[in-house]
Amino acid sequence: MSGTDAEPRQLLHLVFGGELSALDRTEFKDLGALDIVGVYPNYAEAAKAWKAAAQRTVDNAQMRYFVVHLHRLLEPEA
Repeated sequence: MSGTDAEPRQLLHLVFGGELSALDRTEFKDLGALDIVGVYPNYAEAAKAWKAAAQRTVDNAQMRYFVVHLHRLLEPEA
């Protein structure tokens, strides 16, 4: 395949969130209640999901969502 026909490299990202036990640290009140939004093939798609989830919970100051770069954990040498 030529460079123009190749699909973009899959760079997996996880979006998840939960209610924090305190605003000054990333520690969750209840790990069993984490909201696993999903796994996405690139950062742009993950960012859209993160924004939507964060906007749904904007009234709860303790609720936080995160994007984890899974591809960096799966291939740390890359």
